[in-house]
Amino acid sequence: MMTTLLATAFLQQLSTLPVVKPEELKRHVTYLASDDLKGRGTPSPELIKASEYIAAEFAKIGIQPGVGKSFFQSTKWERGRGAGEEVRNVVGVLPGSDPVLSKEYVVVSAHYDHLGEAKEGTDKIFNGANDDASGVAGVIGIAAAIAQSKPKRSIIFLTFYGEERGLVGSTFYSKNPVFPLKNTVAMLNIEQIGRTDDSEGPRVGAVNLTGFDFSTIGPACAKLGKEVGVPVIEHPQFSAPFFMASDNAAFAAVGVPAHTFSVAYEFSDYHKVGDHADKLDYDNMAKITALIAACTLNIANSSQVPSWNKYQKRTARYIEAYEKLQGKAPVSQTNKGS
Repeated sequence: MMTTLLATAFLQQLSTLPVVKPEELKRHVTYLASDDLKGRGTPSPELIKASEYIAAEFAKIGIQPGVGKSFFQSTKWERGRGAGEEVRNVVGVLPGSDPVLSKEYVVVSAHYDHLGEAKEGTDKIFNGANDDASGVAGVIGIAAAIAQSKPKRSIIFLTFYGEERGLVGSTFYSKNPVFPLKNTVAMLNIEQIGRTDDSEGPRVGAVNLTGFDFSTIGPACAKLGKEVGVPVIEHPQFSAPFFMASDNAAFAAVGVPAHTFSVAYEFSDYHKVGDHADKLDYDNMAKITALIAACTLNIANSSQVPSWNKYQKRTARYIEAYEKLQGKAPVSQTNKGS
């Protein structure tokens, strides 16, 4: 019943898809994946430059700083190469318009780091255009598309450092939240939405969602996508396994319903130096970004909030984490599923 109610609420809020400009997405990816940023390794001066670019774009759009007067949640890198150097999550906020619901939050996120430079070879730079400059461009594109929309709930725009080194930035945020996780109703993460040359064949006009049926978000976004002609898909092989492969996992682990949108799960240049900006399909990327923007707005405006699906046995630990987050008694073994 909850899934049906939430999907209906989504559709009642939808009029037209937000406008996302392909040329703007290309501009963001071209800079973030340029050789000048040397693969945005964590930590590195180039990663700091990338964070400053993202913050400047948020400010230009009208997104407010999320950490006091700053866009940066800063800390020190603690292990291995670069220990002691500064690393940052970039945090912006679009405040909600409703006196009560504005104290609840929808997170839109992506990671802005990549693998840095190779030790040898003619081309040594892991540019990371699809992984994940495309996702960061999507976050900025969504912010630009909905900045004037006056959502009821507040929308948090988050870009993380250190995903490629073990979801470090998103895990840091989950342990040191800028906005209360108890009041964070959903997290929509974006990863690899630019390449359409999936290893399984071309993927155009549709988007995958990890853990599709783990919460009410998947079916509700799929219903919305069907209405506007941008299918949201449960990949038969990768939907569940890839759920733990991106920054949504850090939020799910503490109980927040969280998923990752992707176009191609596997592509020929994955984690290779050939992941360049000129290989992305920006028209398709704009369509996918607009769909994610619509999902974001509808969660932000809906009378219902997303919830984990109790019938799905894989969600038992996330339901338990949610109950703990909300300060409730542990769910019974019956509710956990079997």
